[in-house]
Amino acid sequence: MDSSTKHGGSTLKVRLLGSLEITDGHLTFRIPGEKLRAIVAALALSPNRPVSRHDLIDELWGEELPRNAENSLQGHVARLRRIIESRTGRDGLRGLIQTSSFGYALSLPERDVDAMLFTALVRQATAARRASPERVVRLLTEALALWRGPALLDTGQGMISRLAYTRLTEVRLMAYEHLFDAGLDLGRHREVITELQQLHAQYPLRERFCEQLITALYRSGRQAEALDAYHRTRQRLSHNLGLEPGDALRARFQDILRREPVAL
Repeated sequence: MDSSTKHGGSTLKVRLLGSLEITDGHLTFRIPGEKLRAIVAALALSPNRPVSRHDLIDELWGEELPRNAENSLQGHVARLRRIIESRTGRDGLRGLIQTSSFGYALSLPERDVDAMLFTALVRQATAARRASPERVVRLLTEALALWRGPALLDTGQGMISRLAYTRLTEVRLMAYEHLFDAGLDLGRHREVITELQQLHAQYPLRERFCEQLITALYRSGRQAEALDAYHRTRQRLSHNLGLEPGDALRARFQDILRREPVAL
């Protein structure tokens, strides 16, 4: 399978980290119709690997199947091919969506799907976590810059999109956690406070953000604010989940309360 689909000398790219877009570096366009976008997303999440007709049919219609689902799917794929080729020119796009006896595949390098590139960069950063905080910051800053909004924003509620949304969202939050860890390792506690405050406000029950925030505040000489952030998180955990903070967050609170040096 040829995985180097190009148009006018530029590689075609699929963006899933936000609304679905296709670009060749010069022209960027959207696919009309949620079902067509769902097909692109399902194929782009597994580039160069066929997705079965059964899975695509389930992604598009769930239990509300049309009378002849396989023919309907084939018609949607044919329309999708025409739209992509008409928007970008036919000369370089023959074979972009490949058909097999099993199903359909998108012939595209993984690096040209932003969701795949994002996860690859996060893996590289995780591998470098202990050896080079500077490299971690570079890789994760690049990875997080790929996001334009919630993942798979307009690709429907099929199982493939829903599972990918959940997975990618969690990896994104973990990437932020690793980025803040690296920043704190590099002594950038003041620089990370504002972004940590924003994410902690958005995810108030995510204890790691609270732990990192109170660490950054404490190291910046703002002990009272650090203790206040801990108590607010404890109240939310108790009110919303009936839980007390975990061991790591409680230990960090005790260190700050005793004015001891705090290291992640």
